[in-house]
Amino acid sequence: MGVDAGLQTVDLFIIGGGINGCGIARDATGRGLSVTLAEQGDLAQGTSSASTKLFHGGLRYLEYFEFRLVREALEERETLLVAMPHISWPMRFVLPYSPDMRFDSDTPTSRLLGLVMPWMKGRRPGWLIRLGLFLYDTLGGRKILPATRTIDLTRDPAGKPLRPHFRKAWEYSDCWVEDSRLVALNARDAADRGATILTRTRVVSAERADGLWRVVTDGPDGQVIHSARALVNAGGPWVEDVIRNVARINSSEGVRLVRGSHIVTRKLYDDDRCYFFQGEDGRIIFAIPYEQDFTLIGTTDKDHQDAPAAARCTDEERDYLCAFASKYFARPVTAADVVWTYSGVRPLYNDGAKSATAATRDYVLSVDANGAPLLNVFGGKITTYRRLAESAMDRLAPHFPGLKDKWTARVPLPGGNFPHDGVAALTDRIKARYGFLTDFWAARLVRAYGAQVPELLGDAKSAADLGEDFGATLTAREVDWLRAREFARGADDVIWRRSKLGLRLNADQVARLAAYMAAAEAVKTAPAAE
Repeated sequence: MGVDAGLQTVDLFIIGGGINGCGIARDATGRGLSVTLAEQGDLAQGTSSASTKLFHGGLRYLEYFEFRLVREALEERETLLVAMPHISWPMRFVLPYSPDMRFDSDTPTSRLLGLVMPWMKGRRPGWLIRLGLFLYDTLGGRKILPATRTIDLTRDPAGKPLRPHFRKAWEYSDCWVEDSRLVALNARDAADRGATILTRTRVVSAERADGLWRVVTDGPDGQVIHSARALVNAGGPWVEDVIRNVARINSSEGVRLVRGSHIVTRKLYDDDRCYFFQGEDGRIIFAIPYEQDFTLIGTTDKDHQDAPAAARCTDEERDYLCAFASKYFARPVTAADVVWTYSGVRPLYNDGAKSATAATRDYVLSVDANGAPLLNVFGGKITTYRRLAESAMDRLAPHFPGLKDKWTARVPLPGGNFPHDGVAALTDRIKARYGFLTDFWAARLVRAYGAQVPELLGDAKSAADLGEDFGATLTAREVDWLRAREFARGADDVIWRRSKLGLRLNADQVARLAAYMAAAEAVKTAPAAE
């Protein structure tokens, strides 16, 4: 029998601690609603920490005529950039041109080109790519990011790592984002505004009773019963399971699970720009400078039939990405260069598309109002998470008369209250105040915590003042901050989601961190003395 949570009825109970769930929690709490969110694992443990880490419009979606989706995403880039300049920043992308580049044969653009220019046989003409980049520059009302330009790869440094037959490229703008930190900071801001965030807490059942939702969770405190006026299913890859097996509702709607895998290699080139590579099979991949000393390459698109948690980058996907990149880089990329892989499952709305690549990346919000409302969230892109949250609240507004208006646009996330181009100045101030920080350490802290770095470091005069050193600049002071402020409970939460220091720590260092965190959790949960 579950413990009754006092049966204080909250306005919104959210299932899922990915970017959509945490974004909705932040938005709803800021509008005056009471919110409880439950996540079965750690925040961003699924899809939201396995993206390509980009705030981008989706250049290739233009081939599918997804103009509304692309425009909304492009508009969001600068809105988000202003709100989180510590975890998001502009990047320039180099798109080398080759006459051998081809369309996916299933795209509307490919079919249209096949009718009017059949002799191209699926190849992308240069003028069409430039037209797409012109639309990309103009659809979203770009103000901060620089426009597209043509570059000569025989003279520009961007051509140095590439094979010599690539002589021309276009350079355009998009933005980087630390995806899992984005989730944690949305959850932190929601909690600061009054939301209850429950991690390691699985929703066992949800049923309508007396015009409310009765939700049973199983977490660190055992089984607990909650009451809510509305339920939000932001389960990501588990959204269909929540509908059928948790809420036990018959529905014809479902998701198409598409696995996207990435590889991380040793640093392949010194330029700070990214590459957008187009394949002869119609697919595209990115090669992106990563964590100062590495290169990120991805992604694949494969239908995923297994459990979402079982997603792994297969040897076949790793070799595909290496071979794809090797068609562009002068020095071949091999499996020996790969230091880490990761894979996530995108829960795309099942629109019946023929291929995983063609399935829509747009989000679909479905409300079941047969009693207390249930909002199901299908699909979505990390770039449009804030707009998705606004749309979710629009759909729920009829059930909450007097709901406050939209508010999240350009409102800083924790640590983001400084100018969008102020990272260098902030880093200089941090280094001047804390002289013991190395360049790497200072840059890493500013990119993670922004204006909150002085609050984290306090009055420390030396590294020793920050407690135990776990390696790679990770100290007990930072770990304690992540436990207290960002819901971190285990070593993986710290080294793979709140940071990527797992790329730098050895097994012994990780074991020490795990022991430290386990001891801290044991103290927190120990019964008080009589």
